[in-house]
Amino acid sequence: MFNNQYTISNEVSFSGIGLHSGKLVKIRLMPAKENNGINFIFKKKKIKASWSNSEISQLCTKIKFNEIYLSTIEHLMSALSGLNITNLKIETSSNEIPILDGSAKEFIDMILKTGIQKQNAYKKILKIKRKVKFKTNDKFIEIEPTLKKKLIIDYTIDYQDEFIKKQRLVYEHTFENFKKIYKARTFCLHKDLEKIFSMGLAKGGSLENAIVVSGNKILNQGGLRYKDEFVKHKILDCVGDLYLAENQIWGKVTTYGGGHELNLMILKKIFKDKKNYELIDCSFKEPNNAQIFKKVSL
Repeated sequence: MFNNQYTISNEVSFSGIGLHSGKLVKIRLMPAKENNGINFIFKKKKIKASWSNSEISQLCTKIKFNEIYLSTIEHLMSALSGLNITNLKIETSSNEIPILDGSAKEFIDMILKTGIQKQNAYKKILKIKRKVKFKTNDKFIEIEPTLKKKLIIDYTIDYQDEFIKKQRLVYEHTFENFKKIYKARTFCLHKDLEKIFSMGLAKGGSLENAIVVSGNKILNQGGLRYKDEFVKHKILDCVGDLYLAENQIWGKVTTYGGGHELNLMILKKIFKDKKNYELIDCSFKEPNNAQIFKKVSL
């Protein structure tokens, strides 16, 4: 449990291909002052990483400010949530965050290498007080109160195919547990690629940054990183999307067939009624764990 706010110790840079745009992207992560939150900067415009700036999308997570939008922020946001980064400036050269290897691994590795700085201000927690649900066709997501002081995600996917099939995982969001999912890569079915390409998407997609499932096998050399990599990646995405609450969440999420659209819809429903949640100020003594990120090995 981390009660204080955190930023990174030093600036760190990344470059890579945008999954959907196919463009080369350069981004800089820079330390930010207390209570600033996480903010993206594109074309000298600041876009706060917030549910209120989100735009519903099926194949990635987007945020926007007026005519400016940024997409595919979910893996970076998941890494920041997993590392408890609460304040950060992210400057990008393009309107899409690089996909890198399709997981949160490179973001995690580089941030840990540059270091994490504990700040004097306390963070806030979004505590769920009432059950909230969103359903569309046969897919649903719900969030409800929990006695555990953490985010719990009960995630089920059911592709009804030859390889992925049905997978379920119950995940409790702690740094130790995040280490068990952060390398899970994005994926798609080979039969869906034609449709995705026709939408003008996945121009930067390759076997270097996505798992492609064809029939009863995957096309990637080296196989899977986890036997349940597919559901773990969905949880990775969910963690990143829910961090658009601008705070860590205490609540239990249950979802079947979920995705970016459902993740953002549940946030919008939560904030639609103030009776659904309360913000808790973590102004109580924190355990002596300021160096925990330097001690762990990924």
